[in-house]
Amino acid sequence: MPGVAQQSSELLDVVDQNDVVVETLTRGEIHRRQLMHRAVHILVFSSSGSLLLQKRSMLKDEMAGFWDSSCAGHVESGQGYLETAVRELEEELGLAVTDEAPGYLFTMHPQPSNGMEFAAVYKLVHDGPFTIAEDEIDELEWQEPVDLNRWIEDGAERLTSGFVQIWERYQAMESS
Repeated sequence: MPGVAQQSSELLDVVDQNDVVVETLTRGEIHRRQLMHRAVHILVFSSSGSLLLQKRSMLKDEMAGFWDSSCAGHVESGQGYLETAVRELEEELGLAVTDEAPGYLFTMHPQPSNGMEFAAVYKLVHDGPFTIAEDEIDELEWQEPVDLNRWIEDGAERLTSGFVQIWERYQAMESS
């Protein structure tokens, strides 16, 4: 069965510039029309500080084969950000966590380079093991922050633009 991420008929809430729901449409229609909607990204760090990256499945309809946040997904119609983060951690990485486990960091605001998403970003410290959803993720890889920064400085080839924005904001937040 294809993962939810590939189902263009999945129902998502369209939101306005204040993140208030204005209507519900299919994922495919929202993406086709580039409407604002909601998503989550979870940055999973090891206890030693490495960041887990996922290589998006070649089955994905967008950014297939690119490296991205440890875990990410759309907020389905009627769901909340935290509820979605917990669901995505279980679906994509096989992690059953409580609502208290992923800590909220910040929200990215919609722009064309991040898919017009209000993206709530969470942090989780976990060393694995992970059970990946093969229709969502081709592989996982730990990255040292210094190496990831170098990758971005060198042009961020094969990294999603949304993840690069999230990582840069996270780095700025950590250094302030």
